[in-house]
Amino acid sequence: MQDYDIVIGLEVHSELKTNSKVFCSCANSFGGEPNTHCCPVCVGLPGALPILNKKAVELVIKAGLTMDCEINDLAVFERKNYFYPDLAKAYQISQLVRPICIGGHIDLKDKKVRLNRIHLEEDAGKLVHSTAAIGTLIDYNRGGVPLMELVTEPDISSADEAVEFLTKLRQKLIYAGVAECKMEQGGMRCDVNVSVKKKGSSEFGQRTEMKNLNSFKSVHRAIEYEAKRQIEVLENGGQIVQETRKWDDNHGKSVTMRKKETSSDYRYFPDPDMLAVEIPREDVERIRSTLPLMPDQLKAKFMGEYGLSEYESDILTKDKVLSDYFLETLKHFDNPKEVTNWILTEILNRVKDEESFDIKITPCDLGKLLSLVAEKKVTRTNAKEMLTRIWENGEKITALEKEYGGNVDGDALKALVERIVSSNPKAVEDYRTSDTPEKVFRWFTGQVMKETRGKANAAKAEEFIRELLK
Repeated sequence: MQDYDIVIGLEVHSELKTNSKVFCSCANSFGGEPNTHCCPVCVGLPGALPILNKKAVELVIKAGLTMDCEINDLAVFERKNYFYPDLAKAYQISQLVRPICIGGHIDLKDKKVRLNRIHLEEDAGKLVHSTAAIGTLIDYNRGGVPLMELVTEPDISSADEAVEFLTKLRQKLIYAGVAECKMEQGGMRCDVNVSVKKKGSSEFGQRTEMKNLNSFKSVHRAIEYEAKRQIEVLENGGQIVQETRKWDDNHGKSVTMRKKETSSDYRYFPDPDMLAVEIPREDVERIRSTLPLMPDQLKAKFMGEYGLSEYESDILTKDKVLSDYFLETLKHFDNPKEVTNWILTEILNRVKDEESFDIKITPCDLGKLLSLVAEKKVTRTNAKEMLTRIWENGEKITALEKEYGGNVDGDALKALVERIVSSNPKAVEDYRTSDTPEKVFRWFTGQVMKETRGKANAAKAEEFIRELLK
């Protein structure tokens, strides 16, 4: 593969975060009994006319602004004709000539990936493959869900870059509130166009397309496989055929689906039922004013304003749930470093699914817990035990504070240490004669902490122990 360059372009589909579908008022929600989120419009009954969801248009504009796209002042909807069983009307309302967004880019670590366009269209239904006797069923609940399609220029050169691009894109869409991008639900899907060319050549090779990859791992494996396959074909004197291929993740290979269509095959023409959409500049600027900080901006804020390291900031901005949790906890305990330490260790170690970041302690309770430690009302060890009980059993922090709160100190601690030391003469002798006295010393410290359930002032306990062991 070292003699070839890989050229990759992506077409990414993301379902938009709206309450209703794009051309009708049916609910835009995942799941439900088959064919219950449907109406004459989204199942394509004759005479049913579409209406445009304004919110969907605004969300596409918002997405485009996060990627420095130019927003067209006039957007036009076309009919894209194809006869698939999951497309009820036998055409899809989409955009070709005048999409909502054109141009733009996403910055990777080492390069800028240019965007060709972002447009708005409707999703198709879902095929449900049943038993051989029943055959294939169709669920039209997803038909008509607002779908944002983003098309890149062929600027991506490796599977790693493709995954980095998708990760950045997913972050932007989630942070901007445009889409939830739940890939396991089909909320974000990717078509991958791959070609290879001799290293350094300016002439692109013939490309193939792999459809509807719904995980970053699948995208990476599919690109690696397809590039290797194409190189082997060329090295053996063959030619690459422009085609659509299906990625089989279970077997780690792609297979031919059909000859690749071009735009002329779809017979695009302006949809006579859809008026062109005017997008005034003042509307664009109004939407721009609602943009939150994006991950890169938040990362800079965390490093500059809160003094966090690049590594810490990277992790905290990886997911909006996590960065929101961090910022909310700071409202209850204003120590960014300490909050970060607890999130990166105690919180993330307990999170089982980083796709959802199900954190089972509220920012308010975590802030209270850290305040108790800072005020020396509970020890750090006990605070970790309290966190475990809140996380696993849903116990209340106020009740746990009564149980764990209050340090053992002063005369009471001194008396306890004296009792433990006097009750263990052999351990005292071992300390004085052993080659490893610190090991014995730590045993005494452990006994004190055990009897006080971690409430002992550790520094004072060690001071009393050393005094008695002289």
